[in-house]
Amino acid sequence: MYDRAIVHMDLDSFFVSVECLKNSQLLGKPLLIGGMSSRGVVASCSYEARRFGVHSAMPVKMALRLCPQAIVMRGDMDEYSKYSTLVTDIIGEDAPVFEKSSIDEFYLDISGMDRFFGCFKWTQELRQKVIKESGLPISFGLSVNKLVSKIGTGEAKPNGEKQITKGTERNFLAPLSTRKIPGVGPQTYKKLSFMGIRHIYTLRDIPIRLLEREFGDHGKQLWYKANAKDNSPVVPYTEQKSMSKERTFVEDTLDMVFIRQKIIAMVDDLAYELRKSGKLTCQVTVKIRYADFNTYTKQKRIQYTANNKILLGHILHLFEQLYQRRQLIRLVGIKFGSLVYGNFQINLFDDTVEEIDLLKQMDVIRNRFGAKAIQRASSLSLPVKS
Repeated sequence: MYDRAIVHMDLDSFFVSVECLKNSQLLGKPLLIGGMSSRGVVASCSYEARRFGVHSAMPVKMALRLCPQAIVMRGDMDEYSKYSTLVTDIIGEDAPVFEKSSIDEFYLDISGMDRFFGCFKWTQELRQKVIKESGLPISFGLSVNKLVSKIGTGEAKPNGEKQITKGTERNFLAPLSTRKIPGVGPQTYKKLSFMGIRHIYTLRDIPIRLLEREFGDHGKQLWYKANAKDNSPVVPYTEQKSMSKERTFVEDTLDMVFIRQKIIAMVDDLAYELRKSGKLTCQVTVKIRYADFNTYTKQKRIQYTANNKILLGHILHLFEQLYQRRQLIRLVGIKFGSLVYGNFQINLFDDTVEEIDLLKQMDVIRNRFGAKAIQRASSLSLPVKS
């Protein structure tokens, strides 16, 4: 049985790189991609901007205080999606098994290839092919599992490559900050630092039961990651083009308050599914089926998003345009189409920090306690007080 060989490939500052490819005058300049309003968020930034302390998910206002000379541009998800698809096709031509984990990240399982080509050499050649055919810089990490490869890519950036040979994984991770571990956010890092755990070599030697006591099941995962343990497979890539929900009512109705509640609930559910799967939509569709079974649909193309508030506004507007017959309604349906991979937290160019933080917290609760654990009051049929 051959050893696992897992590659993580990541396009460097993807949005920025696409903009620089379109306009070479932007090369070497501090560039921010994000919301243009004063409450907008940085979706991506150039390495020149990062030297001033700017990073993704930072409010644009704060980024400009750190780097006043930065150029701010609004993102173009249509263009980014096009280049993401191009890179996906290039990788798909050569990789035996690959997983697309976001709009700009890929995992490849090339186990056994050492018997024929040499895994590191093969990956180097694939990286050069991506650079040549797409014009975009890309980095990779190669190791025995997804976790170490992803961290390796981070250490190889920008535009670099890193191999962590079998048996050296723990030593490679040891001196790194615990912030380098995927899934360790600001709050977890703050708590670890308070416990005196700032480096992975300290974290890996902490008793697993102590970490479970302090962090719950997440503590166990932290221990496994600090010890370079990760058996998660590379999931073969399949492209989901749309997701939808329908509600057939027990009785045909004209109750617009009731119908609106159902629409809000469906939008919330689908938007949560979008964010959970790391996707954005740019096409929304509403379907109405009347009591006589006649069915009508109306769709609209929008800016890429996974924000409940934005999606709901478009859906309700479409419903108002579509509902013209004033007949009893039997069914209402919603569909989000033209899905692309894109991290909601940093890829929404019009969202404010407050909106993103609210949805992040709601998603944390849903991830922990189930999709129905928290819902908007406007989507519920509340009893009327007498």
